[in-house]
Amino acid sequence: MGKEQKLLGLIGYPLSHSFSRVYFQKKFSQDAKLSNYDYLNFPVKHINELNNIIAQHPQLIGFNVTIPYKEQILDFLDATDEIVKKVKAVNTVKVVKEDSDTYKLFGYNTDAYGFEQSILPFLKRHHNKALILGTGGASKAVAYVFNKLEIDYLHISRSTRKSNIITYADLNKKIMDEYRIIVNTTPVGMYPNIHSFPAIPYKSINHEFLCYDLVYNPDKTQFLIKAEEMGASIVNGYQMLVYQAEKAWEIFTENNF
Repeated sequence: MGKEQKLLGLIGYPLSHSFSRVYFQKKFSQDAKLSNYDYLNFPVKHINELNNIIAQHPQLIGFNVTIPYKEQILDFLDATDEIVKKVKAVNTVKVVKEDSDTYKLFGYNTDAYGFEQSILPFLKRHHNKALILGTGGASKAVAYVFNKLEIDYLHISRSTRKSNIITYADLNKKIMDEYRIIVNTTPVGMYPNIHSFPAIPYKSINHEFLCYDLVYNPDKTQFLIKAEEMGASIVNGYQMLVYQAEKAWEIFTENNF
């Protein structure tokens, strides 16, 4: 008698940039013990399609969540972990079947774990203030980590000005001299729009800066290229994705509630 088939997936739109399916399918193909697992992309144009996807795929035990649903998914969940309660964004959901027709959804944020583990090796003593480009779900996970590490930060928005948020137009040399970490949490520069880059004063960047782009495709975005040309240390988002994916895998395959 064969092992029970188990399915994982990714909810988002569009999904042409997806890391997760390639990563997990490779993981499953390299381990005979995981031959009963599969991973599918679910490019849904509206989050309300979620219940139909779960109904149509009874083997689904969990799924990852990406743009633009990391915050919208909260309305569908039965419970969340403590990080989600603070971050208000979810990238991992475990499906717990109560019987053939009913289920509960438990939400987690593994982005925060992935970001923390991937940036720690690059932090130096003078990296005590950060600029977070963007205000979406991913930026909230980054902010959570900086709070944990006691690194002060400002969010940079295209138009919004409020507490702890300034606009790109507000960036000047004085601010840049003070904040020596810059993290891009926006999709600007992501494939296929590889010639785009955040509108920041790159000439103010120097060798003391650490510039981190959550984008991993291409390997080196225009943001990272321009920062590196000014002498900055640079990091892309690939290792963060690996860390968050492995943390999600733990959640999918263990009883966490």
